Amino acid sequence: MTSIQRRLSLGLIGVLLIVGLALAQTCLWLFDKSLRSYLEAGLHDEARSLLVAIVRGPQGLQLDEQRLSATYQRPFAGLYFRIDFAGKVWRSRSLWDRELQQPTAVGLQEGLGDGPRNQMLLIYREDFTRYGERFSITVARDYTPILQSFRQIQWIGLALGIGALVLILLAQRYTVHAALRPLERVRRQIAQLQRGQRSELDDQVPVELEPLVGQVNRLLAHTEDTLRRSRNALGNLGHALKTPLAVLVSLSNREALAAQPELQSSLREQLQQIEQRLARELGRARLAGDVLPGAHFDCDTEVPGLLSTLQMIHASGLDMDWQAPSGLRLPWDREDMLELLGNLLDNACKWADSLVRLRFSLDGQGYRIDVEDDGPGISEARRDEVLERGVRLDEQVDGHGLGLGIVRDIVEAWGGELKLTESELGGLQVAIRLPQRGVA
Repeated sequence: MTSIQRRLSLGLIGVLLIVGLALAQTCLWLFDKSLRSYLEAGLHDEARSLLVAIVRGPQGLQLDEQRLSATYQRPFAGLYFRIDFAGKVWRSRSLWDRELQQPTAVGLQEGLGDGPRNQMLLIYREDFTRYGERFSITVARDYTPILQSFRQIQWIGLALGIGALVLILLAQRYTVHAALRPLERVRRQIAQLQRGQRSELDDQVPVELEPLVGQVNRLLAHTEDTLRRSRNALGNLGHALKTPLAVLVSLSNREALAAQPELQSSLREQLQQIEQRLARELGRARLAGDVLPGAHFDCDTEVPGLLSTLQMIHASGLDMDWQAPSGLRLPWDREDMLELLGNLLDNACKWADSLVRLRFSLDGQGYRIDVEDDGPGISEARRDEVLERGVRLDEQVDGHGLGLGIVRDIVEAWGGELKLTESELGGLQVAIRLPQRGVA
């Protein structure tokens, strides 16, 4: 569930960042727009006050400084004006030696203008007519303190946003973890099911998961029932054929066929192969037994019972030795592993003189299974022939009678390797190498 939580967290972070930045910028833009509208009204009043300060004097029109705000008298005070009329320009003393450019259009200017000492100015222009003269009055106010306040608000908002994001992520992580806890419990139960530690999932789950759990349990019940019916059908078929097969064997031995020795020999050979194959499949059904779907192979639990069953099937006096690391569990399906080992050990028992040996080992590359016997073995040339794809020597090749078809298919399906070599016991050694595989 960690990957799901990670994806949800990353998605939430992305959405919150995008929405948060968009909202923050939108709020700042709206606040800036509202503040500029408010300051525009103040600049309009300042322009009106400057117009009123224009009076007639002894030498013509002049600016009555007593009617001006004291701010216009202090250098770089942050409030400036420029009055243009009849080719003349009056400037506030607050500009000192700097010029204030006259805007080309009437009203509040779009951008901010440059002012003295790196000030950013909000500039407003309005045209009037007074005493028969046309006046263009430009008023500017320093906007830099407000921009600095905006930057402080942005940093404060960023810090608050990060804090809120951390809190939201913690709350989201807790919520997601609590919401996914039932799924994690179901995952663990499925892992237990795979290991053969349970036969179905618990139905005590949230309402949202009830259809999933119910469907899985129905599928498990159907699979187990199908396997059981298949094994029963195989056993019933084998037992049903044993009696007709015995009759056919008895008929093949009658004197009526003595006049045709070739036909009698061929018939006996074919009946013997059918009888051997039938006994083989019935033995596999007995070896498989009742298992849980997906159960793994526990060597300490399964091997003794398997060897005991084989000793009952084959002649007494055969020594069967096995060895495996303590507590070794092979992470493959129990039924398939029983099929594989049962097939190899069954054939080894058929051809062994007195000893069959089974070894399990584990190294850094994976698992190794060795089945050896002290029988006649197989010549090196025939080993290559046995391992060719499509070649089966169940009852068709003299010397060892191995049923390697099913074993080869299982090993290849698991991505492993199968090799035939000469055993230290004098017979054949079947070496199976299976890759490392994690157990859920």
